[in-house]
Amino acid sequence: MTTETQQGTFSAQERAAMKARSAELRAEGKKGERKADDLQAALTKIAEMAPADRVLAERVHATITSTVPEVLTKTWYGMPAYTTSDGRLLVAFKNAGKFGSRYCTLEFQEASALDDGDMWPVSFAITTWSPAVQARVTALITAAARG
Repeated sequence: MTTETQQGTFSAQERAAMKARSAELRAEGKKGERKADDLQAALTKIAEMAPADRVLAERVHATITSTVPEVLTKTWYGMPAYTTSDGRLLVAFKNAGKFGSRYCTLEFQEASALDDGDMWPVSFAITTWSPAVQARVTALITAAARG
């Protein structure tokens, strides 16, 4: 936690994320905005990431879009995100460089069907890509898309 956030104000990274989300909301309201533009915006965000984060983001993107091809890709608070066809947010990929974190995360949202009793994880850290990680992401996005 930074000194700024401890004092009740937002850090520079948090302000940048809010500005990105504001721009996303404005763009969604424009008639010219199409699914292809949303996809391109997400791919651009992935391309801007640091190399290690970019590798993970590209693999997450490929896994999600091949596992559940009906999901739509967009940005959410400046992060690559995946939604249902009716616009409900399923998951976002937060790269480590976004807020100076030590690892990237997959952050599932309320539309995801990951419910398991009274308590379940909705955020998953990813440090490296492996067949086991790919299998876990595949299982998670498959379950999330059922909701």
